[in-house]
Parts: sequence; C-alpha cells; structure tokens
Amino acid sequence: MVSPPPQRLWVGVLLVLVVVVVELPGALQKCIFDVVQAQVRVVRAAPVDPDSQPSETKLTAPTGQEQQPTHPGPKASPLQAVKQRSSLKKLAPPTAASPQPIRIKTWIPQESDSLSEAEKNRLEAAVEEAVRMVSSLLSVDRVPGPLLLRRDINKYCKFLWRNSSTINYNSCGRANNNYRSESCLDVIIPDDHLAGCDVYPEADSPRRTALRPEGAGLSDTDFLLYLHIQATDKCRAEPNVLAYAVHCQTDTRGRPVAGVVVICRDRLTGATYNHQTTVQTVIHELFHALGFSKDLFHTWRDCSSSSQEAAGCSPRGKVTHTDGSGQMRIYTPSVISALQKHLASTDPELGGPLENLDVPPGGVSSHWESRLLHGSIMAAVLGDPTTVRIDPVTLAALQDTGWYSVNLSRAQSLVWGDGEGAMFGSMSTCLNNSSFFCTGSGLGCHYLHLHKGKCQTDQYLEKCHVYKPFKNGSECWIKENERQSAEENWSGEIFGFDSRCFFSNLNRQVCVHVCECFCVFLLV
Repeated sequence: MVSPPPQRLWVGVLLVLVVVVVELPGALQKCIFDVVQAQVRVVRAAPVDPDSQPSETKLTAPTGQEQQPTHPGPKASPLQAVKQRSSLKKLAPPTAASPQPIRIKTWIPQESDSLSEAEKNRLEAAVEEAVRMVSSLLSVDRVPGPLLLRRDINKYCKFLWRNSSTINYNSCGRANNNYRSESCLDVIIPDDHLAGCDVYPEADSPRRTALRPEGAGLSDTDFLLYLHIQATDKCRAEPNVLAYAVHCQTDTRGRPVAGVVVICRDRLTGATYNHQTTVQTVIHELFHALGFSKDLFHTWRDCSSSSQEAAGCSPRGKVTHTDGSGQMRIYTPSVISALQKHLASTDPELGGPLENLDVPPGGVSSHWESRLLHGSIMAAVLGDPTTVRIDPVTLAALQDTGWYSVNLSRAQSLVWGDGEGAMFGSMSTCLNNSSFFCTGSGLGCHYLHLHKGKCQTDQYLEKCHVYKPFKNGSECWIKENERQSAEENWSGEIFGFDSRCFFSNLNRQVCVHVCECFCVFLLV
C-alpha cells in the first residue's frame, strides 16, 4: 500500500485535496456580430397596416453599406438532416391563427467549402440541434405561402419615377444593365428564392418589362438561414471566432426573414471540435439574426394589450438608454421584470445591461454586459458550454421584440448574480470577494462548482475577477479526469457525475456512513 503524505484528520463527508498541474483557462469564443452587420445592406419590406395579415415582403429602400456581387450565383443544395424543399405551390390565403413554432430552413450555398464526411456529420448534428432548440423557444405568425425574398431596387434599377401624380410613382423606370444577382454577406442568393422585378419604361403607362421572373420561393419557411462554411479573412484574423452572422431581409412588420451564419471552416476539424460549443454558438448567432441586434432595437414592437393600437402592435421607438451610472441598458417591460426577478430587486433602473467594451459613449452593443450577465447565451464571449445558459433575460428581450411568442418556461436558470441585488456586478462592488467574484490570482472553484479554476480577469470583465475553468481536466463531473494510480491520487480525489468543486481547510478524507463525492480545493 502506498502511504499518502502526512495529513490531518478530516471530519464529515468525502473531501479531496486537489494537487494538479493545470493548464490555464483557454480563450473564450468571441462574437463579431456588430462589426459584420454594419457592413451589410439590409432589404427592408414596406410597413403594412398593423391589423392586416402577414404577407410576402414588399421592398423599400435598403440601409447599410452595399456589398456588390461579382457574378450570378449557382444553384444551391439544402443541408442534409433539414427537411428538403417540397412542393412550392402557393398556399391558401392566411387566416387568423395563434403563433406557431418558427420554421427555420437551412440552406448551404454551393460556394461553401467542401467538408469531409465526418465534418459534414458534425455540422449537421450541431445545426439541427440548434435549430430545434430555437424553434422550441420562439413562435411566430407564420408566412402564409412560400417565402420569397425581395430584390434590392437600388441595385437592379437605374432610376425611379418620382412624379407622385403618375401611376408608376416610385416604380423602376430604367434597369441597371450591370445588375447580376442579390447577395448577403458574400452569399449569392439563388434566383429561385427571389421575387421577380419589373421595369416600367413610361411613367403613366401600365406597360412593363419583366427584368427577372418570379422564383418558386421556399415552402414551410418563416426564416431562411444561409449556412456558409468558409475560411474567411475574418476567421483568419480572429482565431477565437467560431462563427458570425447577419440578417439580410425583414418582412412588413420588421421581423428578420433571412440571414447568414458563417461557420469558420477550420473550427470543424481536429480534436479541438466541441459539439455543444458549436450548438451554443449557432444559437447565439441565430438570436442575433432573429432580432437581438442593436440595428433592430429601434424597430421592436409593443404587441401587449396596453399598446396604443388596440388591435395591433405599435412601435416601441428607442428602447436603449443609459442609467445613472452611465451603463447602457434595454428598457422594455419583460426585460425589466426578468432582471428584477433575477436580482431580487425592485429598482426601476434595472433594464438589460449592454456591453460597453469597444462601444463609444452613448453607443449600443448587441450583447449583454459580461460583469452583470456572465454565462448568458448573449454575452459577448461564450465560455465552457457547461457554464452557458439560455437565460430568462435573453428570452424576455426576444419576447419584447414583438415578433415572437416566447416559451419563457424553457429558460435555463442563470445562477450568476441570482438574488444579489441591484448593485451586483458594478465596478464598485465586484472587487469585494464573493461567491461570484474573486480577487488575486489564486486557485478556486468556478461559481457553478462544476470546474476547478483560476482567479482571472479579461477585457470584458474590466478588472473584475472570476474563477475561470482550466483547459485540461478541470471538470469535476467527468469520470475520465480522475487519476488512475494511488501515487497520482494519494488524496483520494474522485471525479464523477455527482462530484462538485468546493473550498475546504481540511486535508484528509473520512467516510461516515454513505460517502458523497466532491472535487474540492483545500486551503492549507
């Protein structure tokens, strides 16, 4: 028998001394959504009367920076494991109905990089799981027929008729001879997904020339996701970026109906691939494309019974404001209520806190402030997948867009800051040692007690410190992390599904009756 080093007697349940060589916490998955979205021209549909039924998109002037396509796009093929396109015949006129789970159709452009069979299976499994999760959370007024995207009139048209007394007012008078195709974030949109467009040579004549024919559209689709797999310049420039996304088109009520998620090709290869990390990243990017975006905050709608328009929705207008401390926040009813409940506070200034890193004074981010909502699916960086939650505050924000009926009962509990009061996460309080924050650079336990970690900060925490999981074998709940020999495991450390990380000043194990398993740091 191998004798362990001299130890003092422990009293109580099984406790374990952790003496390991550790690898420091790895880089967090970073999101560059705000940078990329600013580079995309969004085709916005003309608003309709709030009492009317949803319909196919009608074009208005797009916004944002234009990206010029260089050639017509080839035909594309849909992602396997997502239902193939079936009959695209137009459906019957819509009738009033309650919101139904959103139908997200995934389409891989042909210009995407080719994948090995193993990589393709990995991606399909992750995307299918992410789409299934989002569809279980969000319901919409469904598109009544095949979804048809609109063409950008500023690209296919050389000039518009501007005399309001003529029948062709605001219609295209001359075609742009250089017009080739529509694109979104370097993805060429297939003609089959696009509505047709016409040119009216005379201002007061109904005579018209078809510039492009009507496409078939996509049936059973409320949001079209172009999944682009490529090693882009942004992927190469940002090694901590796994994916990024944009929305490209919105419907008559402002709801995004099409977007692109770029998956960095190299992140699908090798032993570093993690299924749950990919699933959570796709969900994060989908939430951006579906409405959690600073470019869409001002278009959110109030569809509550208190809305000024009794039978419809009214614009919320500006929903972001700074609080007394200068923190930018989202002030909408569901968000305020969710955060007040989370922090156990009635403070009326508890709007959803937005990230302030790399944001100019008075500017707005599309992410939650990491100090206040650490571990949220919509924080600017995502950590180990076991520590990330689809939290109530994020789902409350999606509810307040006015476009979705959200299944709030499926929110995952956000432990970070739970019940800590209105001042939690502020710079004046995070420097005080607590069960959530730490000081110094010592070893300890992640606040969920699932991992061993080191007290560290990063640019998003802004001098606040937390225990971050180690990269190698920090998970107490993984049996395989257990040392195999008595020499390696003289302390009796046990890893397993029910093991957790705790602090202790004891340094010997004693079993009293039934022993429970803990992965514990000892202060000696």
